[in-house]
Amino acid sequence: MKAPKPKYAEENIRVTKRFNFEMAHALLNYEGPCKNIHGHSYVLEITILGRPILSKSHPNDGLVIDFTDIKNIVQKEIIDHVDHALVINNQSPEKITKHLFKQYEKVITVPYQPTCENLLIDFKNRLVPLFKGNHKLAAVKLKETKSSWAEWRLNDNRV
Repeated sequence: MKAPKPKYAEENIRVTKRFNFEMAHALLNYEGPCKNIHGHSYVLEITILGRPILSKSHPNDGLVIDFTDIKNIVQKEIIDHVDHALVINNQSPEKITKHLFKQYEKVITVPYQPTCENLLIDFKNRLVPLFKGNHKLAAVKLKETKSSWAEWRLNDNRV
């Protein structure tokens, strides 16, 4: 049965879902310890902005978006790809990448330096088109360590 067309609250509400994953990376031409392959226990927070549905007959009455919907989208588009992967710049020397691809199952090359900031932009770009209508991607936070993270917010980027 098709759900009735919902009515929405007047106020925008932000809802956030947190994800954890393990990932390794190495920074090409970096002058510090992060030039070596190393891993992090990342925390990814996705915030959706929208208005709660106010229709008693609608199955999502009172929700901006079901947390399970956020989970399913982010799991499929981000986590399943990067969890327990090694991410390296596609400009890394071929002799290194060739060896890594032979030795390990989940090596991902990206067309950028795999810093926390660039990974965050990549994740944001993958997610923006998937949240439409009443649901807008409002913020993405990627924690590389307990004390270090990068953050993107929709409000910071409006012209």
